[in-house]
This record gives sequence, C-alpha cells and structure tokens, in this order.
Amino acid sequence: MPDRQVSPAAMQATLIGAMAIWGLNVAAVKVLTGIFDPTTVAALRMLVACAALSLIVLVKRCGLPSLSWRQCGAIVVCAVLMVYLNQILFAQGLLRSTTTNGALIMALSPLVSALLAAVAFRERLTSMRLVGVLLGFAGVAAVVLSHPGAGLSSAGAGDLMLVAAVVSFAAGGAIVQRLAKQLHPLTISWAIYVIGSFLLAVHATLESPAIGFDGLFPGWRPWVFILFSGVMATALSNLVWNRAIARIGVARTAVFLYWVPVFGVGFAAMLLGERLNLWHLFGFLAVMGGTYLGTRQPATFPVVAP
Repeated sequence: MPDRQVSPAAMQATLIGAMAIWGLNVAAVKVLTGIFDPTTVAALRMLVACAALSLIVLVKRCGLPSLSWRQCGAIVVCAVLMVYLNQILFAQGLLRSTTTNGALIMALSPLVSALLAAVAFRERLTSMRLVGVLLGFAGVAAVVLSHPGAGLSSAGAGDLMLVAAVVSFAAGGAIVQRLAKQLHPLTISWAIYVIGSFLLAVHATLESPAIGFDGLFPGWRPWVFILFSGVMATALSNLVWNRAIARIGVARTAVFLYWVPVFGVGFAAMLLGERLNLWHLFGFLAVMGGTYLGTRQPATFPVVAP
C-alpha cells in the first residue's frame, strides 16, 4: 500500500506488531546461539532475510535505480553497520548474556537514535535530553554490573556487545533517513541486506570452512527459528522500520522501540524461564525513563487566529 494511503493508526499498529516480533526474536536468537556458532547464526538469518526481500522486490517490481557513487557508498556503510557488525555483535552478545538483558539493552535504541539524529541533523540537545542520556546509561550499567562477581564477566562483556550492536544499528538508521529522501525504502532495505548478507556469508565461511550438512541441518526445529527470525523479524520488520523512518523520521520511529523490552522480557520469562531480579527492574525503569526524556519532543501550541 502506498505510504499516502496508510493512516497514522495503521502505521502505529504495524510498528507495535514489529516490536513484538523483535521482542520474540531476541529469545529465538538466544536459542539458536546454543545450536550454531554465532557467526553462522547471523549469516543464516541474513541470507534468509535477503531471499525474502529479493522475492518482495520481484513481486513489487521495485528495481534498483541508477545510483550515484555517494549513494552507493552510503548503502555500503549502512550494510556494514546495520547488518554485518550489528548481527555479529548481537549474536555474540546473546551467546554470553541473557535474553532479558538483551531486551533491556535494546531499550536504549530510541535514546541512541535520537542523539545520533541530533548530531546528524543538528537538532538542539536540551538539558532534559542530557538527563535522559545519563539515566538511560545508568540503567544499562546497573544491568551490566549486576552479575555475580561484577566487573566485565562473560555476561558483562556480552552486554557491552549488545550495547555496541544498538549503537551500530542506530548509526545506520540515521544514514537511512537521509537516503530515504532519494530512494524507495524497499530498495534501500534490499540493497543493505544483499551486501550485508554477502559479508556475513564470507565471514562465516572463512571462520568455519569445514561445516558440513549435519552442522547446517541439525533438525527441523532450528530452521523454524531461522525462518521466523530471517523472514518475519528481519526482512519484513526491518522493511516496516525503514518505511516508517522514511515517513516520520528516525527519532519519532525509534520511540516505538520502548515496546521491545516489554515484549522481550515477557517472552524470556514465559518461554525460557529466565528469572528477573531487582537490578533488572531498576535497569528497566531507568532505561525507559531515560529514553522517554531523551526522545520527548518539546510541547508545541497551535497559533489561534484572532
């Protein structure tokens, strides 16, 4: 459906649905990292996503237009940030951390996206936003340092990888906002995932060249998770994400990521039996409060004609 025919309510409902899928995807990837090598998980998920996006491009007949060297360079940078680095950091981080921590750390995405948009598009950083930055990162620090033994334990290192994955994805999103003024969101998504999937496939091949058929197909259940993660959580949800960025901007779209930790923590407790503690509660409240303050738009008042 063309963007001009999508109502604000439909856009909001679609974004919330995508956030629920992303919350469930954190649990799915956590399960997959216990079956495959993290780099293999990232490569398989992105190759499936690339195939799904290619099929959509063929159906929509949305070909790749002639691009300038600058646009090509921007797409390559987005592919490295939003697919290659993001997926490696995400999978490696979840291998070392928990689904609950991953969902909580992903709540930083709106804050990081708003800050990068402020830098890239020269928006003014208010004192309220700075308070939000401090509060949000304090919440993440509480989660990272709350593990037994504290410090940079294996879980703590995994949490830092997840933070880096959030920053990498948000940085690419700021570039997508610029590209969306010139190119169709579907074209951008497809090009980004083709390049990113290729880089991940090369990386996985060089890292695990001896992987055989049994290693790739240990059963049908893991591939249900891969197909869900690649098609629903990556291809379709990121297409919704980039389309929303093109319509309402990265900062306003990122606000919907408030829902990811809500769904993610809920799925972790229900499906994986992960236990929550007071540090998780404090981190959740601090991160959610920080992202609210960091992304809140100043109040505006309509001018009434005399």
